[in-house]
Amino acid sequence: QVQLVESGGGLVQAGGSLRLSCAASGGTFSSYAMGWFRQAPGKEREFVAAISKSGGTSYYADSVKGRFTISRDNAKNTVYLQMNSLKIEDTAVYYCAADPRRLPPSMLGSSWGQGTQVTVSS
Repeated sequence: QVQLVESGGGLVQAGGSLRLSCAASGGTFSSYAMGWFRQAPGKEREFVAAISKSGGTSYYADSVKGRFTISRDNAKNTVYLQMNSLKIEDTAVYYCAADPRRLPPSMLGSSWGQGTQVTVSS
């Protein structure tokens, strides 16, 4: 099973930017579609973004489209989430996910990281 470790979370003011990283080990990185999900207190985990195995195709939730960018560097076994124009509503624990299966982007997640906290303040 692939191991995933997120980093880059923290406290940022509304309108600011943050870049999350997810380092993968224990598997062949290019064999996994990768994604980001988030969970706010008292809410269900929700899909944020996903990227295909080659990095050629990306998908976004409507709530983050135009503000967030997912990317991957297969040579570094790392997936990123660049978050711009952050809103208070973006506050959540962000989780990295991996899945070797061919699934709709929002359904991926056979492996999960431990999560990293993102807090957006005014």
